[in-house]
Amino acid sequence: MNESLLRELVPAVIGVLVRRGADFAAAEDAVQDALVEAVRVWPGGPPQDPKGWLVTVGWRKFLDAARADTSRRHREVRVEAEPAPVPGEAVDDTLRLYFLCAHPSLTPASAVALTLRAVGGLTTRQIAQAYLVPEATMAQRISRAKRTISGIRFNQHGDVATVLRVLYLVFNEGYSGDVDLADEAIRLTRQLAARTGHEEVAGLLALMLLHHARRPARTAPDGRLVPLAEQDRGLWNTRLIAEGVDVLQAALARDRLGEFQAQAAIAALHADAQAAEETDWVQIVEWYDELVRLTGSPVARLNRAVAVGEADGPRAGLAALAELDPALPRHSAVAAYLHERDGDPATAARLYAEAARSAPSLPERDHLTRQAARLNARLRD
Repeated sequence: MNESLLRELVPAVIGVLVRRGADFAAAEDAVQDALVEAVRVWPGGPPQDPKGWLVTVGWRKFLDAARADTSRRHREVRVEAEPAPVPGEAVDDTLRLYFLCAHPSLTPASAVALTLRAVGGLTTRQIAQAYLVPEATMAQRISRAKRTISGIRFNQHGDVATVLRVLYLVFNEGYSGDVDLADEAIRLTRQLAARTGHEEVAGLLALMLLHHARRPARTAPDGRLVPLAEQDRGLWNTRLIAEGVDVLQAALARDRLGEFQAQAAIAALHADAQAAEETDWVQIVEWYDELVRLTGSPVARLNRAVAVGEADGPRAGLAALAELDPALPRHSAVAAYLHERDGDPATAARLYAEAARSAPSLPERDHLTRQAARLNARLRD
């Protein structure tokens, strides 16, 4: 059975049920029941029209549930008589679901979970495994999210920026359980890009492709984190890099720059360098200037300080860093790197150890601890 086909059909089927009169939560539940039925029946021979089959079964599941609620009897009679949408009908239910599942009234965690369930077609168990939480916890999160948006009209205009933030959150979760969330985020962003033609959606897709291309080189066989400058660039996926650059160039040609396009341009410059020392840091600083102008993000300013340190020397990088709040995440790690490059290993070792204590992940903590140990060993020699 083609599970990826099933997952791609989920949002369209939910949309048909919603337009026939089901509320979002009931439609989503009915489609999940239809998927269970498909898993049971399709191995014996999939239908010629998979979407039509899911719509029929899902609608039947919805009506079965609706009949149990006497207060819905009048609406049931009305919606059951409504005709099914004809092929080629100019309604993009998947796009509407993107906006609904990333509604600003939801917390980021809830928006991500609901997007993976309703648009991505993942099961609650798969989402729970990916986020390393009990299935019951994830089920409650999804149920709360559905209740939160239950009163929101399906045809309300959505915010592209919110949808992109949700997809980027999914991408940055990477991999755990039996679902690769980076691959899933790329699949969903491709889908969104094909439906919107929006330059920032293309920018996010390019950024994901360029980052994902470096994934094979990011960790050593023993699980150690490998910094960008030390990565084996022969392991980078050149096909994904070429695709990411093509997508980015098409987006930039529209001359409506956004933050994801700027981030993708930075990633493309890193990907273009055959060796770390060939990186065009001057251009990267210019793109960080654009990113700071667009967002004012302290994280962008922090990364810009690193780029300035590479382009103009560590003293210039430290001067740029001095303008930022020391409480900013990874501030100590950046300061340590720049102080080491400036010939001050004692300060760098202290700052690496300080950064390790507040590292957001175990691989990053281990990497920073090793950096501190390396410099301390050099100081003892």
